[in-house]
Amino acid sequence: MRFYRAHVLVCAGTNCSLKGSQAVRQRLLNELEEVGLADEVKVVETGCFGLCEQGPTVVVYPEGVLYCRVTPDDVPELVREHLLKGRRLERLLYREEAEKAVQTVPQVDFFRGQQRIVLRNCGVIDPESIEEYIAHGGYEALGKALTEMKPAEVVAELKASGLRGRGGAGFPTGLKWEFAAKAQGDVKYIVCNADEGEPGTFKDRLILEGDPHAVLEGMAIAGYAVGARKGYIYIRGEYALSIERLEEAIKQARKMNFLGDGVFGTEFAFDVEVRVGAGAYVCGEETALFESLEGRRGEPRLKPPYPTERGLFGKPTVINNVETLANVAPIILNGAEWYRGFGTEGSPGTKVFTLTGDIVSEGLIEVPMGITLREIVFGIGGGIPGGRAFKMAQTGGTSGGCLPAELLDVPMDYDELAKAGSALGSGALLIMDDTHCIVDIARVFARFFEHESCGKCVPCREGTMRIHDIMTRIATGRAGEKDLDNLEALARTMTMACLCPLGQAAPVPIMTTLKYFREEYDAHIKEKRCPTGTCRDLAAPAATPAAGKGV
Repeated sequence: MRFYRAHVLVCAGTNCSLKGSQAVRQRLLNELEEVGLADEVKVVETGCFGLCEQGPTVVVYPEGVLYCRVTPDDVPELVREHLLKGRRLERLLYREEAEKAVQTVPQVDFFRGQQRIVLRNCGVIDPESIEEYIAHGGYEALGKALTEMKPAEVVAELKASGLRGRGGAGFPTGLKWEFAAKAQGDVKYIVCNADEGEPGTFKDRLILEGDPHAVLEGMAIAGYAVGARKGYIYIRGEYALSIERLEEAIKQARKMNFLGDGVFGTEFAFDVEVRVGAGAYVCGEETALFESLEGRRGEPRLKPPYPTERGLFGKPTVINNVETLANVAPIILNGAEWYRGFGTEGSPGTKVFTLTGDIVSEGLIEVPMGITLREIVFGIGGGIPGGRAFKMAQTGGTSGGCLPAELLDVPMDYDELAKAGSALGSGALLIMDDTHCIVDIARVFARFFEHESCGKCVPCREGTMRIHDIMTRIATGRAGEKDLDNLEALARTMTMACLCPLGQAAPVPIMTTLKYFREEYDAHIKEKRCPTGTCRDLAAPAATPAAGKGV
């Protein structure tokens, strides 16, 4: 075993790779060789650190010094100053304010407010090394489950933890596993939903890129708990790096006997296969995903029967989201009581969010359930850029509710957000400042759902089209007050009558913007005026300079 005096971690997630992190890594290797430090300093490719907007990011250990927006041309100076002379390169240090350089990772506000369970290894280990995953406790939970626990005990531990599905619905994971375990059938399946079609959501992609073995271990534990021998990971085709690392992780796990026959020398057998989807938004719905996996057009099925009774290929199936499965191993290893030490009574644990939009620190975060929206936006996220005012946060992705500044102190958990008319959903958090027009934003959302409706049921097929038509008339000054009545009636009908969550949730952003920003709708309809000047067919505000950004 070789020991190094320093490790240089280079983010190799998709975001940083697109900004040139691979070239930074190669330049580091070349420079270290040139100055004679190749045997003393190890360069490690990791998953996402979380500060996506600051990439390419590099962390130098043992100090934990964080460098941001590093280019290949910066590398020679970084190597000579920091790794040769022991002096930090000030100009590349992360800065929370223009004049304040933050030295190390623990000092960064972005990380200080987080509690990492799902993201425990992301940005820490080489995701393509099973040895590094094992060195950080990997597969210990699977070994514990197989050698110390009965399947029913694993299910009971998950139930006691209170873990709820992190894909959007929030259904109790342990209860889902219990239903599948009790279902009759010699063949059962575990399916990982890695489709992640929600705009603004990229948490599952970065989890898979940064720690693929965590998901595989969670799937294997689920298989043992419910009596399944086969697992499928359904992932969108655009996630090339995630697919590559998953395939490699599966090969490594088979070689180490963590997948396949006789896992850990027991009679348990379980294997995993990756299936690539074509990117249809509706395939995020579990039964539409099954249809796609079985080789048919992705359209939702009528329920009941539910997947735990008759799911993939007509067999009892557990389908869990990537983030949900990544929680499983820590719960089995540390216990349900430990897990309940985070979050709230009704929503234990942590939640991974993707911060996007008008916010200083865009990226990937993991925080305890129950943290307020204000703490995320102005604490971890660093607030709104350019001194602009906070206007709205959409929680849960495009189908989530749009919350105003008056609700900045709402706790971010399943129950409290539901009271506000929104949801945690996929974990996307879209932040918007006061330059945006609410009507324009809602119109864009309506257009998205019209495009993505699979058309199987009439309320969704026709309803999404009609909502988009009404929103277009409002944005172009051709609507009357009756249109708002029709909009609300359509929303109520779709919520009750649509076949699947796509259609049921499509009106949510419209209804929440109507509830919290009614004055902007009235300005467009009654005054034929856009308060921000975004809607070009309407009059611009008299006292506001040039129009806002739109969406």
